[in-house]
Amino acid sequence: MRFSILTSLAALLPLAGAAATFPSSSHQAVFENDRRLSELSSHEFTTLSMPNYPAHSVRIKRTEGFCDTTVKAYTGYIDVDYGAKHLWFYFFESRSDPDKDDVIMWINGGPGCSSATGLFMELGPCLINPEGTGENRTKYNPYGWNEAANIFFLDQPVGVGYSYADFGETVSTTEDAAKNVQAFIVIFFETFKQFQGRAFHMAGESYGGRYLPIFASEVFDGNMRAEAEGFTPVNLKSVMIGNGVTDGPTLLTSFYDMQCTTASMKPFQPIGLCTKMRQAVDRCDEWVTQDCFHRQDAISCQAAITYCRAQLHAPIIDAGRNPYDISKMCEGTIADSLCYPVTKKIAEYLSDPATKSLIGSAEFSGNFTSCSPAVMTGFVGHFDALHLIRYYVVGLLERGVDMLFYAGTYDAQCNWVANHRYTSLLDWYGKEGFNALALKGWQVDGKEAGVVRSYKELTFATVYGAGHMVPTDKPAESLEMVKRWLKDRRL
Repeated sequence: MRFSILTSLAALLPLAGAAATFPSSSHQAVFENDRRLSELSSHEFTTLSMPNYPAHSVRIKRTEGFCDTTVKAYTGYIDVDYGAKHLWFYFFESRSDPDKDDVIMWINGGPGCSSATGLFMELGPCLINPEGTGENRTKYNPYGWNEAANIFFLDQPVGVGYSYADFGETVSTTEDAAKNVQAFIVIFFETFKQFQGRAFHMAGESYGGRYLPIFASEVFDGNMRAEAEGFTPVNLKSVMIGNGVTDGPTLLTSFYDMQCTTASMKPFQPIGLCTKMRQAVDRCDEWVTQDCFHRQDAISCQAAITYCRAQLHAPIIDAGRNPYDISKMCEGTIADSLCYPVTKKIAEYLSDPATKSLIGSAEFSGNFTSCSPAVMTGFVGHFDALHLIRYYVVGLLERGVDMLFYAGTYDAQCNWVANHRYTSLLDWYGKEGFNALALKGWQVDGKEAGVVRSYKELTFATVYGAGHMVPTDKPAESLEMVKRWLKDRRL
C-alpha cells in the first residue's frame, strides 16, 4: 500500500531501479581530533569517532579533480550501528571564504531519492553535462550555492544513492533517520574545529519538508545533551525548505488550484473536469484530516488517499503534464526519469567505475539509482507521512530557529499554494503578526523574482517561473535568495 499523495518527489509515482545490499571494504586510518580537512589523505579514508557516539563513525577523504577543481572537495561514509550501515556524503568548501563562511547541509526528498540530484542537477558546484564525455561529463556551475557557503550533500537513509547496509537493514521512519544525521553533524563539527561554532543551516526540498524539521529538532535537542557532556553545541541557525511536502489536507486540496485556477498559470483543465474536482476538494479535506491524522485509521486513510489521488492528482498525469513543472509536458516518462531525462545521465556517471574509484565509493558494487522504491515503500509502510510535521516546525520557531519555505510557482507536486496555506496555519507565537502581513514582491537585478512574507523567524517566498527544483529553473534567483538569507534572513 502507498500513501503516495502525502509524499513528494517521486513518491506519488513509480520509481526506477531497486535497492540492494552490498559488501563494505575500505582502507582506514584513525587520527586524533582537532585537525583540518586539508590534512586528510586523498588516497584512503580517515576514520573519525567520538566516545559519546560509540555506534557511529565517519570515514572521509580529500577528493581531488572532482566536480569543482577551484575548491577543496571531500567524500565519504557515515558508518552507523557499529559499521553495519553506511551513509554517503559529499562536502565542498566555499568559493568565497571557506574559513569564515556558513555551513549548509542539503538533503533531497523522496523518501528514497539521492541528494546527487541536488548536487548534479540543481545547486552543486558542478552540474552533469548531458553531452559531455570523459573529464567533461560535469561542468562548472557558476550559481552553485558554494559561492556563499561550505556545503554537504547527504544520501540518506540507507538504500539511497551510494548508501547501503551490510546485512539488509533498513530505516523506515524520519525519526530513526534523524538520529544518524544528528550524529554525523556532531562528529564533524567536534572533529574539525575550523568549522566549530560556524552558523549551520539545514536545507532541502520535496520530502525534505518532513525530513528537515525533524532532523533540525534532533540537532537542537542534541545540543542540550552536548552542553551537559562538555561539547560545543552545533550552531543551528536556520532551516530552508524548497517546494516541501506539507500535510495531506493542504497538499491535496491545492492540486485543484494548480490545475483549475490562475494560481500558477492559465487553467489547463476543462471546465467540466474542474467542476468535478472542486466537488471533491471539501470531501478530501475532511476525510483525510479525520482518518489519516486524527483517527489514524490506516484502512480508511488508504481509501481516502486512493480516492483523492484519483480525483485531484491523476488529471495532471492524464493531461501529459510534468507534475514538477506544469508549464511543460512530461519529457520521457515519469517512471523512467521523472520527466527529466538528465537524471539518467547522472545515474550513468555515478555508476561508472572510474567515478566511483575517484570519489571513494567503489565498495558500493551496484549501479547507482536516483531514487529507491524499496526505501519509499518502507516509509509508506510505516505511515511516516501521516504524522503532522507542523508540530516540529512550531517547536523550532518557538526556540528561535529561522525557517524559510520557498516554492517555485510551476510545481504542482509540492506547490506554493499548499506551502502558503501551511505556513499561515502554523500555531506559533508569531502567527498573528505573520498573517497580518501582505505578500510583497522581491527582486533580483531589478526584476520581480517572486513574492515574500516574513515575520520574526518565519519566511515564505515564491520564485516565479520555477518548478519543483528551483535552482535548476532559476539559478541566479536561487543563489541570490540564499545569499540574502545567509546574510540577514531578508529577501
